[in-house]
Amino acid sequence: MSSAILQTVPIGAQWPTIDPFLFCAHHLDLYPEGNGSMGPAASLDGRVLGQDFEGADGWRMYHGQEIAGFPQHPHRGFETVTYVRRGYIDHADSLGAVARFGRGDVQWLTPGKGIVHCEMFPLLDDGGPNTLELFQIWLNLPAGNKLVDPYFSMLWSEQIPRITETDDRGRTAEVTVIAGELDGITPPVPPPDSWARRRDSRVGIWHLHLDPGASWTFPAEAEGVVRTVYLFEGDDLELGGEPLGAASAAMIDATRPVPVTSVGGADVLVLQGRPIGEPVARYGPFVMNTEEEIQQAFVDYRATEFGGWPWPSDEPVNALDAGRFARHPDGTLDAPA
Repeated sequence: MSSAILQTVPIGAQWPTIDPFLFCAHHLDLYPEGNGSMGPAASLDGRVLGQDFEGADGWRMYHGQEIAGFPQHPHRGFETVTYVRRGYIDHADSLGAVARFGRGDVQWLTPGKGIVHCEMFPLLDDGGPNTLELFQIWLNLPAGNKLVDPYFSMLWSEQIPRITETDDRGRTAEVTVIAGELDGITPPVPPPDSWARRRDSRVGIWHLHLDPGASWTFPAEAEGVVRTVYLFEGDDLELGGEPLGAASAAMIDATRPVPVTSVGGADVLVLQGRPIGEPVARYGPFVMNTEEEIQQAFVDYRATEFGGWPWPSDEPVNALDAGRFARHPDGTLDAPA
């Protein structure tokens, strides 16, 4: 039988992706204790504030000045899926939505024809470390959906299904099913205009955790579905009996079942989907089909600011004791059960 692994590449902070995915960034920041105002209780001397990506002392301020994160910035033409394993994100946007989420939550945002949002990283613990780990995934929109109305949604950790298999030696494999039906388990419905909403797109976003010695098997998919496995934690993985080294990605044959095993334990992110198969033009925060559409995105943003920024600061954060919550554009309040 031919190899289950079709291609392998090393991964760093930003991972190579395949249509319909555009981008995947893995952020892991070992923030220190907070300073009482949700910033780090540490000197910022020597950091290039506003452009701090060096990772000094194991963490970054990114574009933040006092609180780490990404102040207001625009998007058009694709979707962002933000999965937080550890720590918290404060969100605000030009629709009027605001949220604090983390600890396994997922925010799924469809910028469509245009949205401005910010993602700040409040440090809530003043007595200990504030580790933040998140994945931001960019999922493309087909041409007919690139200029739809923006849509904000939250998938709370308590709503996201998990598949758990434990063998006779007590070794467990757990799959967090963020998107895409898996083994008869259906996650929350994606936004209405998402490529993932189409059943034949076969979009899947899964987080697989393997105890040392545990195994699991990827189910077979239809022809034309591309499946990529990212080993982001752990030193070894076997896919169909073949090794995959640490900090590596593998595109695997999705048309057949592929067993996966880790000797020392591992965490894996899986992205799969049927390609959209359209031209991609991208510049910074905009992803369209042609260069002319990219130019028009800049024209529209300068003219409308995609609805304007309704917040008094470019990097707003919620109250220290706010907890996990979301206030949707229509004013509806939402929180995990």
